[in-house]
Amino acid sequence: MENFIPYLPILTTILSVVFAYFLVKHYKSKKSAIYLLWWTIGVITYGAGTLTESINTLWGWNEFNFRCWYVFGALLGGAPLAQGTVYLLLSKKIAHGLAFLLVTTVIIASVFVFLSPIDQSLLKDNRLSGIVLEWKWVRYIPPFINTYAFVFLCGGAVYSAWKYYFLKKSSKRFLGNIYIAIGALLPGIGGIFTRYGHVEVLYVTELFGLLLIYIGYLQIRSDRSESIHQLQKAKENLA
Repeated sequence: MENFIPYLPILTTILSVVFAYFLVKHYKSKKSAIYLLWWTIGVITYGAGTLTESINTLWGWNEFNFRCWYVFGALLGGAPLAQGTVYLLLSKKIAHGLAFLLVTTVIIASVFVFLSPIDQSLLKDNRLSGIVLEWKWVRYIPPFINTYAFVFLCGGAVYSAWKYYFLKKSSKRFLGNIYIAIGALLPGIGGIFTRYGHVEVLYVTELFGLLLIYIGYLQIRSDRSESIHQLQKAKENLA
């Protein structure tokens, strides 16, 4: 069973391609929904991260792939998905401002990741780990981005689930948001284990995390009732 775990990112990458396909279709039918664009970007970058893990499993460790893994996995992670939720929950003006800060932070941090010298003597069994970055301070950046992602992706889903709990006609949306909240939490748990050299835990949590988010998305899509966000916008237009 343990020998199979390093290959899980391949399944996660395939799932992300399928998920991204449906999100692209959804966005094309609703191009005014910026949150769908961010969710699409989020699933694509999520899959890019697991693709680098797949490459590491199949062909071994190499410097360029590691740097890409750190950018897509450690820096981006669930942040683009969370930004989509920001556009759902907050005003467009605030969401634009937070998006600018997020993108700027990720770009600057990515430059540092690609410029940092690598200490390959710290490699253990060719496992992907940020420990090989000689600029150790770079590793202090991802926790801030991941906290942002957790607050809005997981927290936003919990908030939405709580709102839908009182709308008895929206049980699918309630369950969908519960799935998304749990799915958003899992990769973060895996990331903590990765910092201590247990990257296999991340591979498991990434797969089940994305699977739960996908199931949650499908649950919400199957509910034809108005969302709380649509109802809120309708009230604002009447005010």
